[in-house]
Amino acid sequence: MLDLTYETPKPKIIAGAKHDWELVIGLEVHAQVSSNAKLFSGASTKFGAEPNSNVAFVDAAMPGMLPVINEYCVEQAVRTGLGLKAEINLWSAFDRKNYFYPDLPQGYQISQLYHPIVGEGEILVDMGPGVARLVRVERIHMEQDAGKSIHDMDPNMSFVDLNRTGVALMEIVSRPDIRGPEEAAAYVTKLRQILRYLGTCDGNMQNGNLRADVNVSICRPGQYEKYQETQDFSHLGTRCEIKNMNSMRFIQAAIDVEARRQIAIVEGGGEVTQETRLYDPDKNETRSMRSKEEAHDYRYFPDPDLLPLEIEQSWVDAIAASLPELPDEKKARFIKDFGLSEYDASVLTADAENAEYFEAVADGRNGKLAANWVINELFGRLKKEDHDISQSPVSPTQLGGIIDLISSDAISGKIAKDLFEIVYTEGGDPAEIVDSRGMKQVTDMGPIEAALDEIIAANPAQVEKAKQNPKLAGWFVGQVMKATGGKANPKAVNQLVAQKLAQ
Repeated sequence: MLDLTYETPKPKIIAGAKHDWELVIGLEVHAQVSSNAKLFSGASTKFGAEPNSNVAFVDAAMPGMLPVINEYCVEQAVRTGLGLKAEINLWSAFDRKNYFYPDLPQGYQISQLYHPIVGEGEILVDMGPGVARLVRVERIHMEQDAGKSIHDMDPNMSFVDLNRTGVALMEIVSRPDIRGPEEAAAYVTKLRQILRYLGTCDGNMQNGNLRADVNVSICRPGQYEKYQETQDFSHLGTRCEIKNMNSMRFIQAAIDVEARRQIAIVEGGGEVTQETRLYDPDKNETRSMRSKEEAHDYRYFPDPDLLPLEIEQSWVDAIAASLPELPDEKKARFIKDFGLSEYDASVLTADAENAEYFEAVADGRNGKLAANWVINELFGRLKKEDHDISQSPVSPTQLGGIIDLISSDAISGKIAKDLFEIVYTEGGDPAEIVDSRGMKQVTDMGPIEAALDEIIAANPAQVEKAKQNPKLAGWFVGQVMKATGGKANPKAVNQLVAQKLAQ
């Protein structure tokens, strides 16, 4: 495992108020299960389909239609729980959460309030080199998504698209362990990374496949510690929930502005009302959506159409055995096996596809050199063109070939960059390109020495300066490289320059 410092979360202190205030944050992340079919029907979950085309009779709440649970969605929830080192409940049950919404045909949502499929887990949140914080996960429960109301297609009417209705969601609920906006964003980032490694959610926030409800409250210094000792929420301030956040940047901004709103209310002699709010990024403010409901407001009761869900430990064990290597373990292995810095290992393991690409390049080669080329040259170029690794025109074999040519001194670093540009834009085998275009590094010291002698003879004043200050010897190296078209071996040139100037 990684050699990390587990530090106690340092609370975010809000400046500009009469008193010091600390933030307390908990998140409820809704992650759409990666599945071709919905939770209780066989309807497609394909994004971007024509409105109301991915709707089965049970999704539309037609009379007499009964839900049939999708086993694969259950497996994905269990896989997620195992990935978060959580307790898997072999017995769980579904409840009906009753409320009216135009895009909820049944008039209730099938969810899990009292008996979730996954119990307590944890997420190790990266907060910087060598530093991580542990955020506890309270539970993961499964539920249906609602549909979508569309208000901007007609000035007088709203439309309803039921394509999302019944799509399987995992609601991942954290404890109120998060103490600042940056930590909240880091938590969602790490959770998203783990889900994508597991293959249980694609984490696409633009499509609404990963959304966060952010619970924010404020307290005076020392009160959070009392809560930790007693688990009594009365030590914390009244929380407000900011609904449907789908951007790391907006999560941070919303937390900050909501905390300042609550502080202004309390310091003005008022009381914060528990409610659900929305964040307006254009005005950088939160506004009230509805008063916060309690569980009894939804009239929860066990769903009469669904038996309790019972799973076997052997099935859970088989899923556990199939789990991929997760980000923290992969990062630790990259540091150990390839000699990488923690920063480089973090960059390379941020995405499973990136990590796979790097491993293919580094196989049997210098890991640090491979990391340098993958991160700086390839990732840099892809980012500039707004592409991801799946769109890379350079395969691991091609990039590995360039690294092999560098390692064998067949080409210099400068030539390697020129070669990379050719491979990136034109394709081809690096070794064949070097041969056909005469790009091989000059290894015959005769021409190199002759070029250096001419440069020394033509620049006696520069020679004297370099003898007085050895750092100026680099000028001669640059001149030789220029004279040889960058094909001379830089290491050999450096040695030769040092010898000549010492004479």
